[in-house]
Amino acid sequence: MTHDTRTPAHRSPRPGASTRRTQRKTGRPLQAEPVLRLERLVHERVRLGILSALAVTDTLSFTDLKRLLEATDGNVSVHARKLEEAGYIACTKSFAGRVPRTEYRLTSTGRRALQRYLDRMEALIRSTRRR
Repeated sequence: MTHDTRTPAHRSPRPGASTRRTQRKTGRPLQAEPVLRLERLVHERVRLGILSALAVTDTLSFTDLKRLLEATDGNVSVHARKLEEAGYIACTKSFAGRVPRTEYRLTSTGRRALQRYLDRMEALIRSTRRR
């Protein structure tokens, strides 16, 4: 049995070798752009809409969110569940008479995540305008 001693393609071929990538035109090192650090959980359109709507309103019902976002029941449900699992929103289920009512509110964790996202988007916009 032989052992393959070749270096994997994803690793530097020698110790201390630079893995820094450079821009073609300027030769300057590439830096991680703010967009590359956007949180994917927040960045998706419906989830960003849910967080944004809840940031300006104490609570919204499932029906309100569906109407506001112009999304289907399944779409709102799936995305709200992902945000709930991350601790970004809280869900309260109750009944109004015999009609089930689901309400959502933004948690402090969700507010911080939205703020981080907005800060990174603003940085991306500033960076783009400078170029």
